[in-house]
Amino acid sequence: VQLQASGGGLVQAGDSLTLSCAASGRTFSSYYMGWFRQGPGKEREFVAAINRSGSMTYYTDTVKGRFTMSRDNARNTVSLQMNSLKPEDTAVYYCAATTSYYPATSGRTYAFWGQGTQVTVSS
Repeated sequence: VQLQASGGGLVQAGDSLTLSCAASGRTFSSYYMGWFRQGPGKEREFVAAINRSGSMTYYTDTVKGRFTMSRDNARNTVSLQMNSLKPEDTAVYYCAATTSYYPATSGRTYAFWGQGTQVTVSS
């Protein structure tokens, strides 16, 4: 599967932003999906995961209650709705796909990655 992330930008603290990830291929619904991010000078970290049907989601504690991950298997897309953004959310955000299990929080579990989209939150 090939992944293409989009939707990043420069926003102010407290604003909202929605990231999208478009996947190629007919078997999108067979993949568990995840979002990761890498802030400046930081290691890549897990943000959110969703199961294959979209009925279950899992979030890292720092975004719980602010971010919402969803997917549309008919359109081969996964989204990350980000509300109440904070400067510490500034990072390059990556979507990723795995056939292994849900929720996969380690980047090593994901075999397929999008190219990343920059999110910058100013204070």
